[in-house]
Amino acid sequence: MESSNCIFCKIASGQSSAAIIYHDENLTAFHDIHPVAPVHILIIPNRHIESVNSVTAADEALLGSMISLASRLATEHGVDKTGYRLVMNTGPHAGQSVFHLHLHLLGGRHLPFRFE
Repeated sequence: MESSNCIFCKIASGQSSAAIIYHDENLTAFHDIHPVAPVHILIIPNRHIESVNSVTAADEALLGSMISLASRLATEHGVDKTGYRLVMNTGPHAGQSVFHLHLHLLGGRHLPFRFE
């Protein structure tokens, strides 16, 4: 179900523009408008799911598809050999700013691991 005020729902349905690099009946992937790495792609389910906290057992295949797509896009964008990071933020303290489940694919430079 689409949330009428969700920007990612609008992107997935074609109502808002984005630099889309993949779209099928379940998933959409596009370049982040505020990239933190040379490769910064967002992978979203087309159906509105607010966050990981809203995921159910029925969504397991969808989550697996998101990770499989991330691996494919990492290869297509040349970061599969040097390494990449997959991130799913859940809630405002974790940095989730759009409350539609999304997977960040980050790569193309050294990504240090640190907590602030």
